[in-house]
Amino acid sequence: MGSDNGDGNNPAQCRVREVLDLVADKWSLYTVSYLGDGPRRFTELKRGIDGISQRMLTVTLRGLERDGILIRTVYQVMPPHVAYELTPMGKSLLPATAPLIEWTSQHLARIDQAREEYDKRSLAQPLAVAR
Repeated sequence: MGSDNGDGNNPAQCRVREVLDLVADKWSLYTVSYLGDGPRRFTELKRGIDGISQRMLTVTLRGLERDGILIRTVYQVMPPHVAYELTPMGKSLLPATAPLIEWTSQHLARIDQAREEYDKRSLAQPLAVAR
């Protein structure tokens, strides 16, 4: 990544961080990845993305739609239903999501072990109080 010349207020970098906050969010990564197989209805997404609440899925889908990553299509059938699918820009994000998800899957056991060891150390050492 480039430098912001140390000022920390580079508007372009602030915008990049803002978008990264959305697309690098755990639910966004899973949603984009899951939509990589094609359009899905809300209920399919809810069932397919383990652990996501209905509210978080709604928030995630709205954010991804707002940023042009996916499109929402309402079908006027009885009963009406809505489908979500990746835009061309959203599809271009797939090659970045797969390695992140794969890396996480490969390292889950090591991460769990590191967390357990850290927690044990933290419990054994009292917090230092700044004076």
